[in-house]
Amino acid sequence: MSETSHPKRPQPSGRSAVAPFLVMDVMTAANRREAEGGAVAHMEIGQPGAPAPRKVVEAAQRALEIGRIGYTEALGLASLRERIARHYQDAYGVTLPASRVVVTTGSSGAFILAFLSMFDPGARLAITAPGYPAYRNVLSALGVEPVEIEVGPADGWVMTPAALEKAHAERRLDGVLVMSPANPSGTMMSRDQLAALAAACRRLGLWFISDEIYHGLTYERPAETALAVDDDAVVINSFSKYYCMTGWRVGWMVVPERLARPIERLSQSLAISVPYLSQVAAEASFEATEELEAIKAGYAANRALLLDGLPRVGLPDFLPVDGAFYIYVDVGRYTNDSMAFCKDLLEREGVATTPGLDFDLARGHRYLRISFAGTLADCEATLAGFGRFLRR
Repeated sequence: MSETSHPKRPQPSGRSAVAPFLVMDVMTAANRREAEGGAVAHMEIGQPGAPAPRKVVEAAQRALEIGRIGYTEALGLASLRERIARHYQDAYGVTLPASRVVVTTGSSGAFILAFLSMFDPGARLAITAPGYPAYRNVLSALGVEPVEIEVGPADGWVMTPAALEKAHAERRLDGVLVMSPANPSGTMMSRDQLAALAAACRRLGLWFISDEIYHGLTYERPAETALAVDDDAVVINSFSKYYCMTGWRVGWMVVPERLARPIERLSQSLAISVPYLSQVAAEASFEATEELEAIKAGYAANRALLLDGLPRVGLPDFLPVDGAFYIYVDVGRYTNDSMAFCKDLLEREGVATTPGLDFDLARGHRYLRISFAGTLADCEATLAGFGRFLRR
């Protein structure tokens, strides 16, 4: 029976009409190729190839053996919140009370809670282009307008106070969101750049949100937290990337005291609490540094191989890879359609990459993202595949 035969049947909401992730289409095609017996170098997925650390798994197993797995407080286990607060002292020299720490269902849950607690429908939030596509989609679904500010080589691929002030002068903004190290570029903001942007937000009366999910994954200098330059910043992080716990769905944010109770009320109704088992496991991850640093050493080896090898196979144009596990490559000399390029690369050479259109609607047609979170063998296969593909 067709939809037209039921003209009064309720339809999906307009807010649900967000763009799909193109990377998921690539992953589906890659999985299909593997199911048919073909080899695939998985360079499309932005998640660690390693499993959760041993201490994480053991903590979860002990919790299961003890017995009941129930609800926790909406803001998270007190012991985990205290441990996260101590992490800021240990890693950055920033002192903060555990009352400002909120445990969330991954960084995704943190963004929903942050946006709901900070912005009313019709508010406008500045984000970068290129940038993480879920920002646009979540904001749009919540009735908040994402305002994309293009970044480029002239500004080191990071948002500047001048660009923010220009956008605010054209039409009032309510906040700004930046990620450092960034997805898809891997570029990182310095302490001075963070401080300057935070100062601009204070002058303009804007919320300042810093996505720090890739902290810990840096290769030549450590990342700076926005809390070191602005105590009023909202910082979002997760156990997904550095801690290798994507599927455990646990993250956190640090918020000003005035936001803690509003977020608690929202969390009580939206999720009740983050899964207890994941919180117990997450707390144990802070004691797994040796294992996690060994995993990061693997990313560093992959990064070094690709930074050296990509120019050799004809791909010399990419952004600075300061952190995370991505390289954002300009393929404009070969194509004006990054989606078609990625599709052909997968079909011909078995190399799965992500089209830049996921991250930048205006310029992404000439870029693709390579994730080096997997194996060195996949990176070697990728270079060989590019070499053959670009010589055709």
